[in-house]
Amino acid sequence: MRGRAASPDAARPLTVSALNAIAKTLLESRVPPVWVLGEVTDWKIAATGHCYFSLTDKRAVIRCVMFAREAERLPMHPTKGMQVRVYGHLTIFEAQGAFQLQVQGLEAEAEGGLWKIRFEKVRKKLEAEGWLAAARKQRLPRFPMTVGLVTSPVGAAVHDVLNVIRRRAPWTRVVLAPAKVQGEGAARDVVRAMRGLYKLGGVDVIIVARGGGSAEDLWTFNDEEVARAVAKCPIPVVTGIGHEVDVTISDLAADLRAATPSAAAESVVPDRAALEREFAVIGSRMANATRRRLRLARLRLDNAQRDLTYEMRQALRRRADRLARIAGKLEALSPLAALARGYAVALDAEGRVLRKTGDFAAGADFTLRVTDGRVQCQVESVRAEPTA
Repeated sequence: MRGRAASPDAARPLTVSALNAIAKTLLESRVPPVWVLGEVTDWKIAATGHCYFSLTDKRAVIRCVMFAREAERLPMHPTKGMQVRVYGHLTIFEAQGAFQLQVQGLEAEAEGGLWKIRFEKVRKKLEAEGWLAAARKQRLPRFPMTVGLVTSPVGAAVHDVLNVIRRRAPWTRVVLAPAKVQGEGAARDVVRAMRGLYKLGGVDVIIVARGGGSAEDLWTFNDEEVARAVAKCPIPVVTGIGHEVDVTISDLAADLRAATPSAAAESVVPDRAALEREFAVIGSRMANATRRRLRLARLRLDNAQRDLTYEMRQALRRRADRLARIAGKLEALSPLAALARGYAVALDAEGRVLRKTGDFAAGADFTLRVTDGRVQCQVESVRAEPTA
């Protein structure tokens, strides 16, 4: 019996690795990158940082890999059972001949995606601990002399803040604490910059600023440690992060949240023109108040002068009346008054009044004082009258 003729290809068999390489090349070249919807299971993180997981639906499963570079951009890792959409391309892991999806992007199906889920998780945690409470927020100084600024030294935010402060309050000193505001290590950099400012001393208020960007670009300011540093800072903190529609956890923890970096600078320092107008109004009010006080003081002085004059006249009148009464009494008691009624007073040579017969001696001279003059007399005899 004759044997079957050997196929030309049978003489050149493929190795397993070669076959897997061919399959991988064909798969990657023929199937474009796709979005796939499924439920996460078996999420595992390797020591290299690569993430391995499965996506399932009711009837099938596919193995997935997300390399460390892409995984590091996630705000959080999805949990088991989470519905997600992944973007990637089909490939074969040649060493095992395993069919898998190499994932380049991953989003949660829930509203807002992983960013929103992570945001709410951090917000609720800090809120429960009291770091977001309005009661703990500090009042901003009205006239800060030194403003600390935490931002990237090469971004637009630093120029916006400096321009506003120079225009509104050029006397204000600005201390820049440069920091990365996005990417790996940015959160640590922002915390370090803030701590450096309050350890420096003399800083009255701190602005934490960053220009606009995507949720991923702004994620540094949703980091739990950054938000804690903002909330715990002993110096009042104003945030100006992104645009008006962008709200981060750090905004909620700050003593004041401004819509933009420029708005943050405006909220921190007074406007020179407004101050000049305010000082003019205050000066006018002070001048008016001084004039009113002078008029009132002059009126009170005039009234006091009239009252004093009246009281002095009343006092003089009362004194004159009193003197008149005293004078009347004295006149009634005066010897001259007795003379005026027809009496005469005998006086010795020294002017003493002679009241009794014992005061007279026979042949002695004495003076008799009458109402209109004196009469010189001599005693001829003295006779005492018997008392009753």
